[in-house]
Amino acid sequence: MKLNQSLYQAVWRWHFYAGIIFAPFLIILAFTGSIYLFKPQIEQALYHDYYHVNPQKGDQIPASQQIEEVKKLYPDAEVTTYRPGESSTRSSEVGITSNNESLTVFIDPYTGKSLGKLNNDDRIMDKIEEFHGELMAGKLGDRIVELAACWAIVLIITGLFLWFPKKRKNLSGVLFPRIHKGKKIFRRDLHAVPAFWITAGMLFLIMTGLPWSGFWGSNFQTLATNSGAGYPPSIWTGSAPTSIAKTKDIADVPWAAENLNVPVSKLQGLTPQSIDNVVNTANREGIDPSYTVYIPQEKNGVYTLSAFPPKAQDEVTMHIDQYSGAVLADYRYDNYGIIGKIVALGITLHKGTQFGFINQLISLLICLGIIFVVGSGLYLWWKRKPKKELGAPKATSIKNIKLFLVLLIGLGVLFPLVGLSLIVVWLIDWLIIQKVSVVKNFMNT
Repeated sequence: MKLNQSLYQAVWRWHFYAGIIFAPFLIILAFTGSIYLFKPQIEQALYHDYYHVNPQKGDQIPASQQIEEVKKLYPDAEVTTYRPGESSTRSSEVGITSNNESLTVFIDPYTGKSLGKLNNDDRIMDKIEEFHGELMAGKLGDRIVELAACWAIVLIITGLFLWFPKKRKNLSGVLFPRIHKGKKIFRRDLHAVPAFWITAGMLFLIMTGLPWSGFWGSNFQTLATNSGAGYPPSIWTGSAPTSIAKTKDIADVPWAAENLNVPVSKLQGLTPQSIDNVVNTANREGIDPSYTVYIPQEKNGVYTLSAFPPKAQDEVTMHIDQYSGAVLADYRYDNYGIIGKIVALGITLHKGTQFGFINQLISLLICLGIIFVVGSGLYLWWKRKPKKELGAPKATSIKNIKLFLVLLIGLGVLFPLVGLSLIVVWLIDWLIIQKVSVVKNFMNT
C-alpha cells in the first residue's frame, strides 16, 4: 500500500470510529444546545405569570420590605439572594432555603405581594442545561461530554483531510453535492459538503464550551489565573485578601470571576447594612439591572453582587462589606485579562446572547447542521457496511502513519482525556482485538 494511501486509510479509520462512538453524544449536545439557545424566550413563556407585573404610579417598595413580605410567608426560611427586576414590568426574586429546598419567590415590587414560588431544582431550562453539560449524570457525565467534545475536534481535523480535494478541478463534491453522479456519491457528498460548511461554527462552539468542562476547563481556568491573566490588583480597595474561599463557592458568577478570592467583612458593628443600601450601591455603580445580590450567611461574610447579562461587556462581580457598606472588590469586563475577555465573549456567543436573535439564529443553524451531518454520516455508514461486518476501513501499519500519530499524540497532550482514551483504545486493541480472531475480523484489523 502506498504511503499516501496508507495515510488516507488511517485517517478515514480514525474518523470512522470516532464518528460511530461519539455520534449519539454529539446529537444530544446539538439538540439540547439548540433548545437552550432560546432560554430567555422559553422561560418568559413558561413563567409569564411569575415574571410579569403591571407598572404602577410611584416608586417600587424597598428591597428590605419585599424580603420582609417573603419572611412572613416563610417564617422558618433562610433568605439567600435578592434579584431586582431588570425592567419596570419584571418581578423581583427572593431566593430562600426552606426545608432543605432551594426556592425562588417572585414578588410584585409595587405591591409586595407574592406571585408564586418555584423550586430551583424543577426549572425546565436548568434541566436542559444539566443534560447538555453533564447528561444529568454528575461528574461522570461531565467527563463523557468533555471527551465527546474533544473527540469532535479529531473528527473535524480528520474530516477536513478526507474532504480536501486532491485532483478535482471543479467544486462539485467540494462546495456543493453532486446530484447526478449516482446514489453512492450523492450520499457521500450529503455528509462531506455540509460538514465543511459548518466546520468553523462547530469548532467555535466546542472551544467556547470547553471552559465550562470539569477537567479541561478547571485546569485551563487555573492556568489562566496563575499566569497573571486573571485578577489585577486594581480591583481591590487595598491589598488583595488571602483567602482559601473562591467566589464560585458562594455565588453564581461569570467565568472570569469564579476563582476570585472572597474578602471578609471587618466587624465594625453588630448591625449589618440594609439590603436597601446594597441596592443603592449597585445603582450608583451602574451595575447592569439583571444582577443578583447574594446575602452573607456568616458574621464575616460579604454581600456579593453578580451580573452576567446578555453582553459580556456588562458583566460585574462585586463584594461589599456587610457592616460598612464599603466596596471591597469591583471586578468587571474591563478588568479581565486577555484570556478572561476572550472566554467571556466566547461564552455569551456560545449561549446566543451577545448579539440577540441574530446570534441565536446563527448558533441554531450550526446546531441543526451538526445533527444533519452526524445523521448523514450514520446513514452513509449504514448503507455502505457489509451485513455481517462493522464496515470499518482496513487498518494500516503504524510505520506508514507516523505523522498522523504525532498529530494524535499532540491532541492527546492538549486534551488529556483524548490522550487517556487513546491509551485505553491501544490496550483494548493489544489485549483483545488482536488476540480474538472473530473480533479482529469484525473490526477489519
